[in-house]
Amino acid sequence: MLEDKNQPRTPLAQLCEFGLIARISEGFPLKNGSSKLGIGDDAAVLQQSEENTLITKELLIEGVHFDLSFMPLKHLGYKTVVVGISDLCAMNVKPEQILISIAVSNRFTLEAIDEFYSGVQLACARFGVDLVGGDTSSSVTGLIIAVTAVAQAKESEVVLRSTAKETDLLVVTGDIGAAYMGLQVLEREKQVFLANPNNQPDLTPYTYLIERQLKPEARTDIKTLLEQLEVKPTAMIDVSDGLVSEVLHLCRAADLGCRVYEEKLPLDPQLISCCEEFNIDSTTVALNGGEDYELLFTISLSDFDKIKGNPNLTLIGHMVSAASGKELITRAGTSVALTARGFTAS
Repeated sequence: MLEDKNQPRTPLAQLCEFGLIARISEGFPLKNGSSKLGIGDDAAVLQQSEENTLITKELLIEGVHFDLSFMPLKHLGYKTVVVGISDLCAMNVKPEQILISIAVSNRFTLEAIDEFYSGVQLACARFGVDLVGGDTSSSVTGLIIAVTAVAQAKESEVVLRSTAKETDLLVVTGDIGAAYMGLQVLEREKQVFLANPNNQPDLTPYTYLIERQLKPEARTDIKTLLEQLEVKPTAMIDVSDGLVSEVLHLCRAADLGCRVYEEKLPLDPQLISCCEEFNIDSTTVALNGGEDYELLFTISLSDFDKIKGNPNLTLIGHMVSAASGKELITRAGTSVALTARGFTAS
């Protein structure tokens, strides 16, 4: 399902490690001024300045974080970049460089690796980041990917998780829960395919949900949007492990409580329809489904008018004192303690 079997394939053993690295580096010219030396030496060289350097790392393991029976390698390459740089977006900074290391088993051909890096290349171009290094190794357990992302920023630009204040408003970008339901659709169709390989599923009703799972987008646009609105977040985090989990992270980091309002959660119509089909509560999915890679942040109450009505931003609640607890206010007006259930894409 991963490759066109009619095309000739090249075993990776025909290339030495240096040959593979050289092939990968050909498609990644450097664009950012701080990227002085990229792939090809023992280390990347980034120009230092008086600005802070921010670095984050993520690990993706086949069978745990992705399933290649329905995840095309090009999409996986794209998603790898998104996963890597999303944490930097959640610090209110512009990602500039990434390093990707891969460990592959002998079932992968050179063309398969080319396909993966074509997705990396597309994402690098889309988000304006440079691939400046990484490593390659063999694996006996499938595909393992490690991605490191780097950014430079003035200290005044950086937003932490721990700096929210009581009465601050909780805001989320985009919509939430769609990536989780996209995974449910793909898992269901995989089982149908395994039972009957001749079955060709119609995925048209789920195109948005599947795209959110296979090809998420990093919110590199939000920093610029907030600058245009003259809004500085007081705290920020990305929504990778589920909305409730991230809200609780902000609360713990700042020693605060919160109120989240069910009626304010931004849900795509396709998500609502799919949840009805699967007999799953859409609020539960929105609160606990992961891999949306949207941004959750707090702003001062005085900035409400600046974001009000913006289609990219949704006010979902506010921060309160720690003693007031962490609660969801349902559509019926009742209070329920917020608890992360930990939906995962595994």
